Amino acid sequence: MTDQVRPEVLFVCVHNAGRSQMAAAFLTHLAGERIVVRSAGTAPAAEINPIVVQVMAEVGIDLIAEGARPKKLSESAVRASDVVITMGCGDECPFFPGIEYLDWALSDPAGRNLDAVRSIRDEIERLVRDLVARLAPTKIEGAQ
Repeated sequence: MTDQVRPEVLFVCVHNAGRSQMAAAFLTHLAGERIVVRSAGTAPAAEINPIVVQVMAEVGIDLIAEGARPKKLSESAVRASDVVITMGCGDECPFFPGIEYLDWALSDPAGRNLDAVRSIRDEIERLVRDLVARLAPTKIEGAQ
């Protein structure tokens, strides 16, 4: 990837209502315009998990105000990506040569209590910070 081309990242989980939404929001906030961010699900839910909305608001990210909503995974979204990160649905994601695929083994926040979802959120933020450092290695907001 050259300096003139922004890397494109797609986060995929089953319902696109929790993990992938948190990851996409963190990447958008940390990388800004340096990375194109998408998220999708193999079987999207009707809405984002309300506890996920709550724990993201705790760190200053309002998913609803930002227009986040579950979306269906499309072949075109995968093809447009440089990096596809799956979270529990890797075998359902189309594979195309030349795309980097990663699988993040994260618990699904569905049905979990607030503390458990906070822990998942914090792990996702750590993974996203590492991703930003690798794909767009300049100043990361909030980095020390």
